Parts: sequence; structure tokens; C-alpha cells
Amino acid sequence: MSPMIFRVFLACLLLLPFGARAADTITVFAAASLTNAMQDIATLWMAGGHPKVVFSFESSGTLAQQIEHGAPANVFVSADEKWMDELAKRRMLVAASRSDLVGNSLVVVEAKAGLKPVTLGPGSNLLAVLGPDGRLAVGDPAHVPAGIYAKQALEKLGLWQAAAPRLAPADSVRAALRLVEVGEAPAGIVYGTDVKVTPKLAIAGTFPAGTHDPIRYPVAVIRAGNTAAARAFVAFLHTQPAQDVFSHWGFTTP
Repeated sequence: MSPMIFRVFLACLLLLPFGARAADTITVFAAASLTNAMQDIATLWMAGGHPKVVFSFESSGTLAQQIEHGAPANVFVSADEKWMDELAKRRMLVAASRSDLVGNSLVVVEAKAGLKPVTLGPGSNLLAVLGPDGRLAVGDPAHVPAGIYAKQALEKLGLWQAAAPRLAPADSVRAALRLVEVGEAPAGIVYGTDVKVTPKLAIAGTFPAGTHDPIRYPVAVIRAGNTAAARAFVAFLHTQPAQDVFSHWGFTTP
């Protein structure tokens, strides 16, 4: 346990129990980019005597579709509003439980060794850093939020038509990160927080906020999995100990 996690662990012990019974288990479907932060938060939660948390980390689109098809989940945390809205339209959420949790940034990532800074504005050199045959790793723009944001940004910069044939689409933003990490792609578009999980990569450039929709992570309780423990866990995500963990991993918090 890192020193930061230990400090918030001590703070967590001072919190009063939320009333959920230890026999309960909470199943949380969460965007892949939240993996490290949510695992640390679950450690704090369970150390305080609260119910066990079981995670499924995938792209938000994949998770939303699984929920639509009846996958058992108590809580959903999406990397964008779109997929949460889809579940809301189908009345699959406890509407009063929905809130925005954290935010993020969109960046170009490359290997730290030989890092080539990228201009993300007029005269962008993004495609030039790929070389003649290199591909740009992204979450699949068809359903992965990071890929959707990436497409928006590339369109805004006038790069989409040239970049589209050179994309290496992945099933999640972490899978896109992995392509760059193992050298399958010279660069990728991921969240700023993703770079924190690997010492091999570094940020080559950050997309201006105006080039894509605001990156927000909404959270809600699933109607079919609405339990006291699920509602308590969502409340816990907004407490200072949990928000400190999100900040540690680079997420923006209210």
C-alpha cells in the first residue's frame, strides 16, 4: 500500500459505516481507464468493514451493452455521458443516484525514450511522428469513449480524413495504451491518467479542451441491482478519501 493510500486508509477508518451488511457483494462495471483508482478505492472501502466489491473493467460501450442484455451489475461508471444516457433512456438506472464523478484530459502518448513533442493545433505534426508506416493507437471510435473523443479532436483539427486510414483501433483505452507500450504503434491517443500506469511512456501533447466534448465520468446505480450497499458505495465515491485517490491518479475532481 503506497503512503498516499495509507493516509486515506486511516481517514477511511474514521468514517461511520454506511449501513450495508458485510454479506453483500457489490458488482461495479467501470470504464477501463478507472482501473487503478477504483481498485485503490475498493481497498479503502472494504478495509472499513464494508461489503466486498467485484469489478468488471472494459470500455464503457461494452459494459453498457452488457447491462442492457441483463448482465448483473449494481453500479455503472462510464467514461462519457453517451453510454449512461443510453441506459437512462431504457429506464435501467436509479435516476436519483446519477452524478458526475471525475474528469480527465485527452493526450498523445509516445515512448519516453525518443519522445517527439506533438503540436495539437494549426500545423499539427501528429501524423509526421508516426513515420511512413506507423499507426495511431486509439480506442475504437465506434464504441470506446476515448476513441470517440479522439475522433472529435482530430475532426476539429482537420486531421480526421488523413488519420482515419492509419488508426489502430483497440477494444479499450488501456488496450490502445498497451499497443504503444509494446511498440506496436509509435503513438496513441489516450487519457492523461493512463500515462501514470506505465513508466515507459510519456505525454507528447495534450489536446485543447475545446477540441472535444468535456470528459466526464458519470456514475449511477443500476435499477436491477439497486441495493443499500450499492447506494452506499456510490456515496463513498464522492467522499474526500475516495476523491483523494482519484486526484492521485490524475483525475480532475469537483
